[in-house]
Amino acid sequence: MRIVIAGGHGQIALRLERLLSAAGHEPAGLIRRPEQADDLRAAGAEPVVLDLESATVEEVAAALQGADAAVFAAGAGPGSGADRKDSVDRAAAVLFADAAERAGVRRYIVVSSMGADSAHRGDEVFDAYLRAKGAADDAVRARTSLDWTILRPGMLTNDAGKGLVRLEASTGRGPIPRDDVAAVLAELLDTPGTAGLTLEVISGSTPVTVAVKAVAGE
Repeated sequence: MRIVIAGGHGQIALRLERLLSAAGHEPAGLIRRPEQADDLRAAGAEPVVLDLESATVEEVAAALQGADAAVFAAGAGPGSGADRKDSVDRAAAVLFADAAERAGVRRYIVVSSMGADSAHRGDEVFDAYLRAKGAADDAVRARTSLDWTILRPGMLTNDAGKGLVRLEASTGRGPIPRDDVAAVLAELLDTPGTAGLTLEVISGSTPVTVAVKAVAGE
């Protein structure tokens, strides 16, 4: 499969690109800065320079042409203010979904956040982040032309992945290595029966493949 990943230089995205490339897929990552391209090539991904904060839906759809799936893994990142939480974590996710529809790419996976809620209250930047992620999730879930899956990880760590997770509609809070989030994303891409599901994931005791097949009803 050709899989286009928004936020292609992110920590989860680079891990996912390595997994997909190793499995024989063709990952491509959207990046804002040309100097990030070598890191994507090293991960086995095709770099595509495109800024989702300024690109048109036509430009993004062109990058998605011929893709079998799209993964939204972009984020404004730590240190950014509430304005960029809205322009990246919400608006860019909606733009990417619009472009996927235009390009005829049905499979669409979102890396969201545990606690994402468009009605979340609070005045801190993290509150704005949870509102932005929640609004993006709502906008994606409203689309009947996308076979979407929303994945909401717990607290992300850089610990080595163990390949053991808890993946359910509601898991409760807990940590999870980025390695294991990437492994779950790769498995979701191979499991169309997970379309239409919003899932939380934390570290657990179930192998990733088994956990994904279970939520898909397989």
